[in-house]
Amino acid sequence: MAKPVVLVSDDDADVRQALSLLLRDCGCEVATAASPAEALSSLRQIRPALMLLDLNYRRDTTSGEEGLALLEQIRAQDRTLTVVVLTGWATVQLAVRAMQLGAQDFLEKPWENARVRSLLASHLALADARSQVRRLEETAASGETEDEEPIFRSHAMREAMQVIERIAAFDVPVLLTGESGTGKSLMARWIHRHSPRREGTFVSVNLGGLAETLFESELFGHVKGAFTDARSDRAGRIERARGGTLFLDEISNITPAQQARLLHVLEEGTFERVGEAVSRPTDARIVAATNADIRQLIRDGHFREDLFFRLNAVEIPLPPLRARRDDVPLLARHYLARHTPRNTRQLALSSGADRALEGYDWPGNVRELAHVMQRAALLAKSEQIEVADLRLVGKESAERFDTLTLEQAERYVIRRALESCGGDVEAAATRLGISRSALYRRLEKLRE
Repeated sequence: MAKPVVLVSDDDADVRQALSLLLRDCGCEVATAASPAEALSSLRQIRPALMLLDLNYRRDTTSGEEGLALLEQIRAQDRTLTVVVLTGWATVQLAVRAMQLGAQDFLEKPWENARVRSLLASHLALADARSQVRRLEETAASGETEDEEPIFRSHAMREAMQVIERIAAFDVPVLLTGESGTGKSLMARWIHRHSPRREGTFVSVNLGGLAETLFESELFGHVKGAFTDARSDRAGRIERARGGTLFLDEISNITPAQQARLLHVLEEGTFERVGEAVSRPTDARIVAATNADIRQLIRDGHFREDLFFRLNAVEIPLPPLRARRDDVPLLARHYLARHTPRNTRQLALSSGADRALEGYDWPGNVRELAHVMQRAALLAKSEQIEVADLRLVGKESAERFDTLTLEQAERYVIRRALESCGGDVEAAATRLGISRSALYRRLEKLRE
């Protein structure tokens, strides 16, 4: 089994070395970065299961602004990556701000090894579970099914669909671009269903969630004995898509070596299973997708231009939901109906809820809207869904959160730890990386 990869980003070489030794002792592979630029470069080449992110890269300041800015860039690039920030009690408010921006947890410096091991075990278990259900989550939780039809009336989406409808009938590679949650997987399936290959198999592979050591085996297959866990012959995704469509999601996340391997297969039209010298022909239409600015990656030397041209007979940008606000009411009611439990009350949106949905910027796009409506359907207090039931997080609430005093921030972090541990003070102290007596002292101080 491949070891989980942890990316440690800190400008202190001693911290990187100490954490690397500890994490390797815990059975992880470790990648390190000494600056925000190195961290972003690493994330373009690897898909870590977990990232440990320092907030202070400049030793002459404790503002953490550089680290917070990096966190925002990371979340814009990948909203599913588990990020744990490195901080200290002197900068606990930074940890609170980081969690508001999307970090999942924090690790206090100086850390206790037991705390690192506990944090690592819990977050890697969650990351592993998420990776196993990601494909189901992207369809079932968002309301998509394999034969889902796009729902729209906006001009922006109508223009995109006109191109998709024209190109579906031609057996050429397609590159779908757009932010996360804009429906690239849904559109890839639509193209397959309306193509000459509709009777073939639609095979999807999330390259962003694929460990580097598994890339060739998953894509090209392997023969028995090719490596330790290869107990039998296994067809790869390319082979299983024979006569159908192969959807390469998050194509921009593969490494330079993987890009070269994939380019060779696309140019030659053949591949070999791992451990086998026999060339097999490919016969799958390629639909690729990315949420990255792939042209900028090419300019920066992180993505091969020749591979881009091989994948990009036609590029179709999918608009973000904020550019297709006319579609929000339609989509909201679609997902509300889909997620309302059977044999229960009929739910409706109030006029205020409608306005709130249309006025929200939807950073997670259609996928976020689907989750919001699912949650509202389950938690609504009456048959009419109000603004409060949507639980939208706006700029104003984030600004209020950022005005916390240090004492308020500390109170928030302690309360969060106690709630997550069911009120168990000893467990909460372990989670915070401090002794039980130290936690009791802080609780007494906060009660004064």
